[in-house]
Amino acid sequence: MALSPSQIRYLRSLAHDLSPVILLGNKGASEAVVKELGLALDIHELVKVKLSGGDKDERQAQIDVLTAGTGAEPIHQIGHVVVLFRRNTDEPKIALPR
Repeated sequence: MALSPSQIRYLRSLAHDLSPVILLGNKGASEAVVKELGLALDIHELVKVKLSGGDKDERQAQIDVLTAGTGAEPIHQIGHVVVLFRRNTDEPKIALPR
């Protein structure tokens, strides 16, 4: 699902006040973390994830694993925090603008 720039801007504004739901530890993005993130995305649709330490390439690799494992789209990233979005097809909770 491709998001328009106005939808991404809207989701970024919603994510501003959120706290990170998933915190990655030293092991990074494991299968268990991907599974928990999938459950969190089913419930919330929009989730903040705090990435573990490391350089920029390592954090990008963690984001790639999380997005590939869950089918989520990265909305925004600042430093060690990334915002991910995945629409719940059964019960959508966030009404996106057109």
